[in-house]
Amino acid sequence: MNTLILELGIAVCLVASVGLISNKLRVSVIPFFILIGMVLGEHAPDLGAIDLQFKDSRPYLDFMGRLGVLFLLFYLGLEFSVGRLIKSGRSIVTGGTIYVCINFMTGLLVGWMMGMPFAEIMVICGIMTSSSTVIVAKVLTDLRRTANPETEIIMGMIMFDDLFIAMHISFLSGLVLSGGGSMWSVVGTCLLALGFILLFLVLGRKVVPAIDKLLQVKSSEIFILIIFALLFITAGFSETIHVAEAIGALMAGLVLADSQYIKRIEQMVLPYKDFFGAMFFFSFGLSIDPMSLGGAVMWASIAAVLTILGNLASGYFATRISKMKPHATFDIGFTLSARGEFSIIMANIGKAGGLNPLIQSFVVVYVLILSIVAPILTKESRDFWKLTFGRNEKEKVKALPPKTLGDLEKGLQ
Repeated sequence: MNTLILELGIAVCLVASVGLISNKLRVSVIPFFILIGMVLGEHAPDLGAIDLQFKDSRPYLDFMGRLGVLFLLFYLGLEFSVGRLIKSGRSIVTGGTIYVCINFMTGLLVGWMMGMPFAEIMVICGIMTSSSTVIVAKVLTDLRRTANPETEIIMGMIMFDDLFIAMHISFLSGLVLSGGGSMWSVVGTCLLALGFILLFLVLGRKVVPAIDKLLQVKSSEIFILIIFALLFITAGFSETIHVAEAIGALMAGLVLADSQYIKRIEQMVLPYKDFFGAMFFFSFGLSIDPMSLGGAVMWASIAAVLTILGNLASGYFATRISKMKPHATFDIGFTLSARGEFSIIMANIGKAGGLNPLIQSFVVVYVLILSIVAPILTKESRDFWKLTFGRNEKEKVKALPPKTLGDLEKGLQ
């Protein structure tokens, strides 16, 4: 145990190193975090004093990954607003509904072809419907497309997908984490999760003024302690009533999203979200045996192709509804095809419920494919449009002032 701190330091150093490599290559960092974890762990070479198998530190790395899930969902709650979704317009709501329905149906198809039971199929549906907010935001920023008109549609559809994530996690909590009881117990747990969400949405607005009074402190130390107390108590309480702790973290974020100190909260929480989020992907990689992936390659590849085709269909309908130029179909479809953090969270719910271990192998290959391929397709979307249709729409593109993702979010409010 005397090497614990050293092992944790080596793990963080390795994660930082592959992060630097991904930045140099200008590709998504998520597959790098997963791959470095898969290479190490139980299959790493024994170097004597330096233990790359992380025997002593493994429980701590797993706990850090667990914190990563809480911070990812908490930050999602801070960014999400039901009121913003309602005000975002019919095109975004309609496009988002079509996006969720098409991807959910492809999940049903893949699960059925794999011969999975109902619970496993529902997890696969969640995996295939959950777009990666992290990758999408990074791609839009890196490609300098934040000023493009289709980007507001993309951000709106991502927002709608976030709403689906919250609802589906609550459903899976009842279906998968209920202990395998009767159908009534499953329904009861689902209703409990939904009731938990509704209770927080109703009571949350009433307690925000009291929380704001607590947050009227100049000390950054006290401020972050109050935020963390609210996060962990809410997540911990939800776990005690057999609702996924991720739902509790999401609800804590939703409540604080209405705080007058929201910008300060986001700025202080963001580094923790990034750090523990990276450790989440790394610890997930550590739990995967590379030799077990063979049986999932074919199904994950089929699922990835269906996801891209389904998202192109979603992009087509979103383009038609919004009356945008046809080439935006590929821009929207390829961008939304990225899969990452939320797909893995869905798979981890299946793992916690003791479902078929093939789901873990499936999500690894599926996320690796789309987290790498989707950004590349997005970058070359206009060229693919020309190659597919053999023409380029004649339009004068005016130079637009650059926007940040924050500007886009304000435009949806």
